[in-house]
Amino acid sequence: MRLPAARILVLSHSRYGRIVHHPASPVDRLRRAGLRVTSPRAAVLEAVDAQPHSDAESLARALSADHPRLSVQSVHNVLRALTDHGLVRRIEPADSAALYESRVGDNHHHVVCRGCGAVADVACVAGHAPCLEPSDAGGFEIDLAEVVFWGMCPECRATGVVSPNTVESPRRSIRD
Repeated sequence: MRLPAARILVLSHSRYGRIVHHPASPVDRLRRAGLRVTSPRAAVLEAVDAQPHSDAESLARALSADHPRLSVQSVHNVLRALTDHGLVRRIEPADSAALYESRVGDNHHHVVCRGCGAVADVACVAGHAPCLEPSDAGGFEIDLAEVVFWGMCPECRATGVVSPNTVESPRRSIRD
């Protein structure tokens, strides 16, 4: 029995590091979003698939072997286009460069390690967006609440990184 194409997930090894779980290839997603398919766009989208929560410089480094002429500025430009067309989500944790992920279209949040800066997806317990409502929206119609949880990952706790008791600069940490 064959499932409808929209329900079949493509599982493939990305050359940029991980197994990718997406309903369509980067080229197909670019076409569906109405974007012209270019080598840089397909490569950046594949790299974001493989390395979620990466910044533009990290993505440019990951792409440099296969795309040596692709500059960091070009990666920024591609990421802007991908974000504008809903293929990539931009997140901006405090004290961090903008990070990008291709997990879009669901309501999830993030947890950030105060020690090493690792970022992971966290499912929203409410499930729908917005999952939080302000006591007074000041006339705004709220459609999204971005939640970032801060804490210490198991690796940092195991190596003795001490979490600061401050919200002013969430990523500052000290070693024992």
